Formats: sequence, C-alpha cells, structure tokens
Amino acid sequence: MIGSMKQLNVSDLNVKDVKDHLPSDAEQEAIALKDYTAAGIKLHAAGAIYFRSGEDADIRSKFEYCKRAGISVIVAGDPTPETLPRIEKFVKEYDIRIAIHNHGPEDKLWPSPLDVLKSIKNTDSRIGCCIDVGHAARAGTDVVQAIHEVGPRLFDVHMKDLTDFKNKESQVTVGDGIMPVREIFKALIATEYKGFVDLEYEIFPDNPLPGVMSSFAYMRGVIAGMGYPSHN
Repeated sequence: MIGSMKQLNVSDLNVKDVKDHLPSDAEQEAIALKDYTAAGIKLHAAGAIYFRSGEDADIRSKFEYCKRAGISVIVAGDPTPETLPRIEKFVKEYDIRIAIHNHGPEDKLWPSPLDVLKSIKNTDSRIGCCIDVGHAARAGTDVVQAIHEVGPRLFDVHMKDLTDFKNKESQVTVGDGIMPVREIFKALIATEYKGFVDLEYEIFPDNPLPGVMSSFAYMRGVIAGMGYPSHN
C-alpha cells in the first residue's frame, strides 16, 4: 500500500484498524507506524472504527489506539445516540475528534449526515460528521446541501462515485458516474473545509490501482480547473 501511495503522490491516509492498514495490536501497530513515518506518510484519521459494546473500557481502548498513532480524528461507524455522552467524555479527555460516518438507507441509526447532525448539535464541538457521499446520496440526501448544513462539524469526507443512487453495487471510478464531484469540491471550498477528502474505492479488490489512479486524476483535474493546486 505504501508503494501504491507513492505512485499516487499521496502522503496522507485514513487508516483502518486491520492488519494491512494499522493493526490494533500495540506491538504490530508500532512497526506499522515506523514504516509509515519512514515513507513520509501521515495518518490523519482512523476508521471506520466501531463502538459495539458502548462500555468505557472499549471506548478508551479506541482513543488510546489513536493517541499512540498521533491520529486526530476517529471516524466512528456505529455509536448509538445513547452512547454519545460516554464518547463525549473521552473526546474531552483526549482532545481527539469523532466523525460519525453515515452508511445509507440500510443504516437504522445514521443513514444520512443530516441524521448525525440532529443528534450532535448540543454535544462538544469536537463531535461531528464524516460524510460518505455515496451512502448519503443513496439515502436521498443532497450531498452538496448537506456539506453546507454540516459546515464546521464536517471533519472528514469519503469520496466515491455511483452510476445509480438507488444501487449500492453501482460504484465506478470517480468521474464515470453521476456524483456531482465539482459541486462537492465547490461546497467544501465555500464552507472553508479544513479536512481531507478520502477516496474510498471498493471495487476491483484484486487490482484497484488503475481505478484509484483514474479517480485521483479526475478529482485533481476538477480542482485544477477551479484554479487550485492539486498536487496532493
């Protein structure tokens, strides 16, 4: 993966707590962190990480994991509204932000970033959203409008493209579908978004690099066409 990132000229990564990204075992994690540092790769987020038990010990372990790695944003997959007060306690203690990830119409808790926004509006400002544009669109949400509504509570963006907003399996290389990519970047710029746009390419697992490269080329072209530097 490090080799692929060098080919892509990408130096920032949202890792997952799995073997080939950033293992959750402390010893293996330290080895991976050493490799990333040597390669000049910075870890800006971890997730989606799941808070299945809602118990303090489990929550603390996730924050400790990210603290060791120097990660400032946890992309949270499934915290319940009832668990948020407990998570908020750790957000304050560790000064690590939580970005709740929406997972589309199949998600009974957070189908849309707007559902997340409703539940977090009275919480610490370090609890926010990770907008997955594909899942948001499938939930019937206007992604561009959602970016404006979430505003300063937007901590991360997961980018993908689809040919059909009603079909989860219609993912394609970014630029080959109907996702309003240019309008998404315009909205991020208009809202002075300070975070990252993470490509989430979930097709052709045996040979993802060609599609990943095309996706980055398209997004960089969009950004360059708007008059902004697009080297990374």
